[in-house]
Amino acid sequence: MIRRLIGLVALWISMMSPAHSEPLIADLSEHLVAITTGFTGAEVLLFGAIEGEGDLVVVVSGPPQTAEVRRKESVVGIWLNNAQVSFENAPAYYQILATREIGDWLPQTIRERHKIGVEFLRLTPSGDLSPEESKAFTAAFIRNKERMGHYRFTEGKITKLGGRLFRANVFFPANVPTGTYKVEVFLIREGAVESAQTTPLYVSQIGIGADIYQFAHEYSASYGITAILIAIFAGLGAAFAFRRT
Repeated sequence: MIRRLIGLVALWISMMSPAHSEPLIADLSEHLVAITTGFTGAEVLLFGAIEGEGDLVVVVSGPPQTAEVRRKESVVGIWLNNAQVSFENAPAYYQILATREIGDWLPQTIRERHKIGVEFLRLTPSGDLSPEESKAFTAAFIRNKERMGHYRFTEGKITKLGGRLFRANVFFPANVPTGTYKVEVFLIREGAVESAQTTPLYVSQIGIGADIYQFAHEYSASYGITAILIAIFAGLGAAFAFRRT
């Protein structure tokens, strides 16, 4: 909390400087979200300052990923996967924050250019699909991401402090994907982007959990054998303990 306060004070001083000419300054309280054992989610403070009036829009997007969506159909009373498509280079995480609810004041051309809104993401399913099928799979993909908490449709709130300073809390759930994120801040004036700034954010596993994860992916066969041996010895140990009691 002290570090966040110092950051806000430093921004205020820089904005009061006569030599300052930047209309927008923004930063994060942390640039690394560390996932450790028992991780339950994290909240990162976005703070900054603007010169003059204007609205702020923030887009938080996660690393690109390839995700699959399957469609199930009932066959003789049994639900089976009937079709499967892939979405390549889809953002693993997506969230919008704004000083006020985004409506008609933000032109569609700007929203489309800067991908402000999930409807402006380039989500294209693979395969030879009809327009109806493509729309259905895309809607299913978005629902799945929303259910996991990776796509947040409710616009977060950016609070202005004293007319120039601003702050907002960016929340990441416990199952947040790892990788490099982009935090894009846009200063909007009279329906146009006056200034923009992009800040990186890293989500990474650390500690013994990260070591196990890396071992499981790089040496999957050895990891599987090790897991089986541990299960066998654990079972034998439990059986021996119960037999003695």
